[in-house]
Amino acid sequence: MMIPAFPDFVPVSLDSAGELRQVFNRLPDGVSEFSFAGLYLFRARYQYRVSFSGDALVIAGSRNGRSFFILPEQLPAPDVLARLLQDYDGWKLIPPSLLEKNRDFFSELERTQGLFPAEDRDNFDYLYHRRELADLPGKAFHKKKNRVNAFLRAHPLLHSEPLSAANLPQALDVLEDWAAHQENPDETDYRQAKEALSLSGELGLRGFLVFAGDIPAAWCLSEFSAQGTISTVHFEKARSSMPGAFQYINYAFARSLPESVLFINREQDLGDEGLRQAKLTYRPCGFVKKYTLKCR
Repeated sequence: MMIPAFPDFVPVSLDSAGELRQVFNRLPDGVSEFSFAGLYLFRARYQYRVSFSGDALVIAGSRNGRSFFILPEQLPAPDVLARLLQDYDGWKLIPPSLLEKNRDFFSELERTQGLFPAEDRDNFDYLYHRRELADLPGKAFHKKKNRVNAFLRAHPLLHSEPLSAANLPQALDVLEDWAAHQENPDETDYRQAKEALSLSGELGLRGFLVFAGDIPAAWCLSEFSAQGTISTVHFEKARSSMPGAFQYINYAFARSLPESVLFINREQDLGDEGLRQAKLTYRPCGFVKKYTLKCR
């Protein structure tokens, strides 16, 4: 066992993958952050550390000088939870299933301490029907379908491949092209995307790469969650010189998924209004809600 018992913590590492996946694979909500890949790739940005209190996984982290903890599946023992509420600035990424199972606890917490979970809209994951993204049906998707068709006309020799060691250099080339057009790549997910490409096998990520002839045009990395009914897209990049490439990879990826996948999770907008509007234009069928609680 690599992950220690509370109050001891260890940084997230490849050695802890097995234990963390055992927890994440049981979760019903499909929260995009609740995956080993998500924790590992953003371990430095959020200083993630992990511990077990009995069977309850406890994740601790910090960002911009504010500490937080996360409980993906269940509440720990009352004394441990009291200590977490006292020692950390906030409780993040509270999933709907945890709220539902512990309504009495949260009601008592609000009554006795004035602490209550609030919706964290900026971190809601966007859920889409896989079939709608694969077909782009009707007037609602008319503009998207036109962009895809224009891309198909401009690049008649399109084909797709799963990510492999053989085509990894081409995927990295697309990433570098994308990064070159960003004002400050270090403030994006560039570093995490690069590591994700290189470690896709170890991280359990499914890579999908689109070529226009011999030119790599776009790629995405995803993984299954919620017992295989959701495919979560963690990263998606396209060549800047190919208009419509982002719309096409979205469409082609949805068409590549098995029928057992009902929904595609395209993660959160982080409060970016432009990104929010872009995600809304694809007509989400719902959201994976997340809640946060300020401890102090």
